[in-house]
Amino acid sequence: MRIRVLHRTTYHYDTPATGVIQMLRLTPRNHDGQYVINWHIDVSADCRLDQHEDAFGNICHAFTAEGPFSELIVSVEGEVETRNTDGVVTGAIERFPPSLFLRETPLTKADEKITGFAQAARAAAGGDTLKLLHGLLAGLHREITFDPDPTHSATTAAEAFVLKRGVCQDLTHIFIAAARGAGIPARYISGHFRRDDGVVDQDAGHAWAEAFVPNLGWVAFDAANGICATDAHVRVAAGLDYLGAAPVRGTRYGGAGETLAVNVHVNQTQRQSQS
Repeated sequence: MRIRVLHRTTYHYDTPATGVIQMLRLTPRNHDGQYVINWHIDVSADCRLDQHEDAFGNICHAFTAEGPFSELIVSVEGEVETRNTDGVVTGAIERFPPSLFLRETPLTKADEKITGFAQAARAAAGGDTLKLLHGLLAGLHREITFDPDPTHSATTAAEAFVLKRGVCQDLTHIFIAAARGAGIPARYISGHFRRDDGVVDQDAGHAWAEAFVPNLGWVAFDAANGICATDAHVRVAAGLDYLGAAPVRGTRYGGAGETLAVNVHVNQTQRQSQS
């Protein structure tokens, strides 16, 4: 599948900002089942984008923009060719052993309720790791309602699990917390998802988890949609949690009354015919 992505983040300031520093994790990499055809980042301010790789091998861009300005726009546009691998992720950059992804973070700490949820899935799986993970996937998709209103970027897995509501970020944090609580390495993935209901305009990017299965490797689980990742998923960045794979993070100097708008357009395009 060929997927075209347009991702725009717009900042408005009631009082002009004197400067901003931003870190972007917005650029996907090639791996088995994913090939980046073209990709471009543009910043409305006069600045230089410096590219580097973080500890996990994500492509990052950093910039410093000097104001004053009342608006700042970060735009991303590109196309990716994808292939369905039944959720199995191979060929990605792996800088660390899977055991690193057992590490707990404040956003993915499992409380007693999540631990109990994981233990129930373990008991039903009878020692089969892949079956256990599919049990977590099905249970979260069934029990947690997708709802962007009650949560925010700092909502923890435990808080979202009590609410029984949240966005893809929250379901991913719960899945990771439960998997790690069951002794399975798991990590956070940020990216994009081409919906099959005809909706191409979205309010944000997408998120899912990858868990490590012995003798199989990393497998991607999208709890928000109750499926393993398919060729409709564009994988961009990986981390221990949202903070390590966030598309945009930064700070500003001066300014007041900041508002943020994110517009994402994800659509399938036709391959160009060979001449």
